[in-house]
Amino acid sequence: MLEDARSDVRHDALVPDGFPGQRLLVLPRPRVREYLAQSGSGDLVVTDCGYFPRAHSHGRRRHSPIGQVIVMMCVDGAGWCETPAGRFTVEAGQAVILPPGVPHAYGADADDPWTVWWFHLAGPHLPEFLSAAKMTAANPVRRVHNLYQIVSLITEIVRWLERDSTTPSLLVASGAAWHALTLLAADRGVGDLSVDVVEESAQYLRTHVAERVTVAQLAAMASLSASHFAAVFKRHMGYPVLQYQTMLRMARARELLDLTDRTIATIAGEVGYPDSFYFARQFKKFHGVTPREYRRQHKG
Repeated sequence: MLEDARSDVRHDALVPDGFPGQRLLVLPRPRVREYLAQSGSGDLVVTDCGYFPRAHSHGRRRHSPIGQVIVMMCVDGAGWCETPAGRFTVEAGQAVILPPGVPHAYGADADDPWTVWWFHLAGPHLPEFLSAAKMTAANPVRRVHNLYQIVSLITEIVRWLERDSTTPSLLVASGAAWHALTLLAADRGVGDLSVDVVEESAQYLRTHVAERVTVAQLAAMASLSASHFAAVFKRHMGYPVLQYQTMLRMARARELLDLTDRTIATIAGEVGYPDSFYFARQFKKFHGVTPREYRRQHKG
């Protein structure tokens, strides 16, 4: 059930809004329900958004969960958030993602209050997406590597909701919010050194597609044991190391098959398979067709 942004009880002298230079937009709840019910809305809508600079004493404590996911991007200062899993510190360059249906609290640091861009997003399929993206109450804070892009998208959300609440404006705002959420899902950095190492290792594989790189070699580069590295890599990337490497090689092979007239054997060598017959078997296993059959397909 959707809750009014101003209906929750205030506690602990936390101030929900009213900061110099702030921007705050709240979509009327009847309009939210109308929009979600109409055909073509995408079952997704931004219900609230804003910008709170140097937000002294800012915060909320919700004992009764609300039906939106809350996304806050801390661009300066610091703060904190609480979920049933505990209390978490929030620093500049980190995002807070609070899933719907979970009691929570958050607030600015007393000595160095945060500056935050934020939005609330509602939709019937958000809980499943957040679970798949590991955006849970147990893991509400994550380091953001593409800070400028996330803030730009939230700025776009605010700009369109400031314009009006017509369907075109809500479509653009909700699209920008979905883009921001998916970027946060892909950007799983949480300040964990081992996760940063995995990102570096994945980048190494992307730039050395044709090389024979083993798990042991990548683990040694990261100064981790092979078993620990393999487990962290799979948890972070969603695929084992060698399967991820195969995905990269097959993507490059498709590009070469589509854009060049090089022979199958030449392409096999360029993506790390000296044996072209083994490459063809792997390609068919991955795509369901041989490289030659793939090349004959009409695309685009």
